[in-house]
Amino acid sequence: MADIVLNHIVKTYNKGAVKAVNDVSFKVNKGELFGLIGADGAGKTSIFRILTTLILPDKGEAFVNGYHIVKDYKAIRKTVGYMPGKFSLYQDLSVEENLNFFASVFHTTVTENYDLIKDIYIQLEPFKQRRAGKLSGGMKQKLALCCALIHRPTVLFLDEPTTGVDAVSRQEFWEMLKNLKQQGITILVSTPYMDEATLCERIALIQSGNIMSIDTPNNIIKQFPEKLFAIKAENMGRLLKALRNNPHIKSCFSFGDFHHIIFKNENENPCKELINKLQQDNFKNIKIKPITPSIEDCFINLMN
Repeated sequence: MADIVLNHIVKTYNKGAVKAVNDVSFKVNKGELFGLIGADGAGKTSIFRILTTLILPDKGEAFVNGYHIVKDYKAIRKTVGYMPGKFSLYQDLSVEENLNFFASVFHTTVTENYDLIKDIYIQLEPFKQRRAGKLSGGMKQKLALCCALIHRPTVLFLDEPTTGVDAVSRQEFWEMLKNLKQQGITILVSTPYMDEATLCERIALIQSGNIMSIDTPNNIIKQFPEKLFAIKAENMGRLLKALRNNPHIKSCFSFGDFHHIIFKNENENPCKELINKLQQDNFKNIKIKPITPSIEDCFINLMN
């Protein structure tokens, strides 16, 4: 059974000049951790705002917990938790005051639902009297998640929750999501970080309002259509230019310490021919190896 259903959702801005969401359809199953993966401006936030009944779609329909986003918007607001990308809690209120306020909005108490947020809130308790605006990025993130959970939602929407926080806080946050999933909460999370895609059960890759692929991270990687190689040498900037100008190379993108390349025609030994050419061009310490594609490789390949 699906907790979130989108059918041909379209959303435009500036009187139709900007199409933020273009005929998007997908489902999120009950108890699933589903990721919406894409760069800034891909349409992720518009989808989240439609599903949480903050804006209306131009076309299509969607359901959350079986409720229609337009006809049953009041019911949806009572049963979902929403953590927007921008920190939106009351910065002049303390940690404790924010939590109590959001509990009162939903006619409940922190004590009543403390078991759900205990593992998260225990890290905040030493700072419960501190104003929210004075918290670190990671602590703000934890407080926002507690406030989104305090009414015990059945579906949780997290719009780019780890943007702007350090690597350790990002890792801690995903551990929290795994624990929440074990409690039966359906989670839809968006992120521009491709490495976080592998932490989801299923993902949708989105670009310019269009869904490019929906599947498990492993299946998307398995569907990568060509052999991929990683290459490096001295003077990586000059190497990138040389590779992109090479007529036998189909694509070349920079990934950390390596450039990832795909050959146009896979001869018996395309790597040997490439190395010979690069050596002739005075490149030194050339290293090349076949690699398994990452989600980012798949994303770039689908874009092209």
